[in-house]
Amino acid sequence: NVIVAIEQHVEWIAACLKYLREHKVDVIEPTLHAEHHWVEHVNEVADRTLFPLANSWYMGANIPGKPRVFLPYVGGFANYTQICNDVVKENYKGFSLG
Repeated sequence: NVIVAIEQHVEWIAACLKYLREHKVDVIEPTLHAEHHWVEHVNEVADRTLFPLANSWYMGANIPGKPRVFLPYVGGFANYTQICNDVVKENYKGFSLG
Protein backbone atom coordinates (compact mmCIF):
# COMPACT_ATOMS: atom_id res chain seq x y z
CA ASN A 1 0.00 0.00 0.00
CA VAL A 2 1.75 3.11 -1.25
CA ILE A 3 -0.12 5.47 1.11
CA VAL A 4 0.98 3.54 4.19
CA ALA A 5 4.50 3.14 2.87
CA ILE A 6 4.99 6.82 2.06
CA GLU A 7 3.85 7.78 5.57
CA GLN A 8 6.45 5.43 7.01
CA HIS A 9 9.13 6.82 4.69
CA VAL A 10 8.37 10.44 5.62
CA GLU A 11 8.30 9.65 9.35
CA TRP A 12 11.59 7.69 9.13
CA ILE A 13 13.33 10.46 7.19
CA ALA A 14 12.02 13.17 9.53
CA ALA A 15 13.31 11.23 12.55
CA CYS A 16 16.63 10.68 10.78
CA LEU A 17 17.00 14.41 10.07
CA LYS A 18 16.21 15.16 13.71
CA TYR A 19 18.87 12.66 14.82
CA LEU A 20 21.43 14.18 12.45
CA ARG A 21 20.67 17.70 13.66
CA GLU A 22 20.87 16.68 17.34
CA HIS A 23 24.20 14.91 16.76
CA LYS A 24 25.60 17.68 14.54
CA VAL A 25 25.97 15.32 11.58
CA ASP A 26 26.07 17.01 8.17
CA VAL A 27 26.22 13.97 5.88
CA ILE A 28 24.59 10.55 5.82
CA GLU A 29 25.04 8.04 3.03
CA PRO A 30 24.70 4.27 2.72
CA THR A 31 27.83 2.18 2.69
CA LEU A 32 28.58 0.23 -0.45
CA HIS A 33 28.30 -3.00 1.55
CA ALA A 34 24.84 -2.03 2.84
CA GLU A 35 23.69 -1.12 -0.67
CA HIS A 36 24.79 -4.48 -2.06
CA HIS A 37 23.26 -6.36 0.87
CA TRP A 38 19.92 -4.56 0.39
CA VAL A 39 19.82 -5.23 -3.36
CA GLU A 40 20.59 -8.92 -2.71
CA HIS A 41 17.85 -9.12 -0.09
CA VAL A 42 15.27 -7.35 -2.28
CA ASN A 43 16.02 -9.70 -5.17
CA GLU A 44 16.04 -12.78 -2.94
CA VAL A 45 12.54 -11.90 -1.72
CA ALA A 46 11.36 -11.03 -5.24
CA ASP A 47 12.66 -14.35 -6.58
CA ARG A 48 9.96 -16.07 -4.50
CA THR A 49 7.36 -14.39 -6.73
CA LEU A 50 6.55 -14.16 -10.43
CA PHE A 51 7.67 -10.52 -10.64
CA PRO A 52 11.18 -11.32 -11.96
CA LEU A 53 9.61 -13.12 -14.91
CA ALA A 54 7.81 -9.97 -16.04
CA ASN A 55 9.23 -7.56 -18.58
CA SER A 56 8.27 -4.44 -16.62
CA TRP A 57 9.64 -1.39 -14.86
CA TYR A 58 9.73 -3.52 -11.69
CA MET A 59 12.77 -5.14 -13.26
CA GLY A 60 14.11 -1.99 -14.89
CA ALA A 61 13.03 -3.27 -18.31
CA ASN A 62 11.72 0.13 -19.38
CA ILE A 63 15.28 1.43 -19.86
CA PRO A 64 17.27 -0.24 -22.64
CA GLY A 65 20.57 -1.65 -21.40
CA LYS A 66 19.67 -1.27 -17.71
CA PRO A 67 20.58 -4.32 -15.62
CA ARG A 68 17.55 -6.38 -14.63
CA VAL A 69 17.28 -5.81 -10.89
CA PHE A 70 14.05 -5.87 -8.91
CA LEU A 71 13.26 -2.39 -7.60
CA PRO A 72 10.44 -2.41 -4.98
CA TYR A 73 10.44 -4.39 -1.74
CA VAL A 74 7.81 -7.15 -1.70
CA GLY A 75 8.72 -8.72 1.64
CA GLY A 76 5.80 -7.07 3.39
CA PHE A 77 5.29 -3.71 5.02
CA ALA A 78 5.77 -5.05 8.55
CA ASN A 79 9.10 -6.64 7.61
CA TYR A 80 10.26 -3.47 5.84
CA THR A 81 9.31 -1.33 8.84
CA GLN A 82 11.16 -3.68 11.17
CA ILE A 83 14.29 -3.52 9.00
CA CYS A 84 14.15 0.29 9.04
CA ASN A 85 13.60 0.36 12.80
CA ASP A 86 16.54 -1.99 13.32
CA VAL A 87 18.78 0.34 11.30
CA VAL A 88 17.87 3.17 13.67
CA LYS A 89 18.27 1.03 16.81
CA GLU A 90 21.78 0.14 15.64
CA ASN A 91 22.71 3.84 15.21
CA TYR A 92 22.00 3.89 11.48
CA LYS A 93 23.83 0.68 10.73
CA GLY A 94 24.77 0.55 7.07
CA PHE A 95 25.19 4.32 6.83
CA SER A 96 28.29 6.47 7.05
CA LEU A 97 27.69 9.56 9.13
CA GLY A 98 29.97 12.55 8.95
